[in-house]
Amino acid sequence: MAKENSAGANPPKVEADPKLKPLENLVGEWEAEAINPLDATKTAKGTVIFEFLEGGAWLVEHSGNEAPFPSSISIIGYDDTTGNFTQHYFDSRGVSRVYEMRMLDNTLKIWRDDPDDFSQRFTGDFSDDGNTITGHWEKAIDGQNYEHDFDLTFRRKK
Repeated sequence: MAKENSAGANPPKVEADPKLKPLENLVGEWEAEAINPLDATKTAKGTVIFEFLEGGAWLVEHSGNEAPFPSSISIIGYDDTTGNFTQHYFDSRGVSRVYEMRMLDNTLKIWRDDPDDFSQRFTGDFSDDGNTITGHWEKAIDGQNYEHDFDLTFRRKK
């Protein structure tokens, strides 16, 4: 018997989104290592897991990190209106943000433009074997003049 949702109707079947195919290289478990922006002589480690949800309709990112970085969860889908991916981010500090994403060849780009708060952007390059992403975050407090925030490296565990 099909499971019913709270409204008493059968939940609709969700189809895999073929537009998420460029993000398949992210799927798996990764060790993350970041240079601590508060003390460049220290690193912080974490584990990041990317997995498809609902048979490929969305990509989910689970992140558990050492201080000073928060743990987080993100839900990623394709936005037909922009032609980019959209990442809905929520973290252990209670922060929520919406980022845009794009995969260009072997480069992952993530960004948000927020003139009322601050803007951010990430660029990460995949290694030839696809098992390492070497990248960095930048921030623009004024929304225009970007400065380096911190380096971030992902190494595939599984």
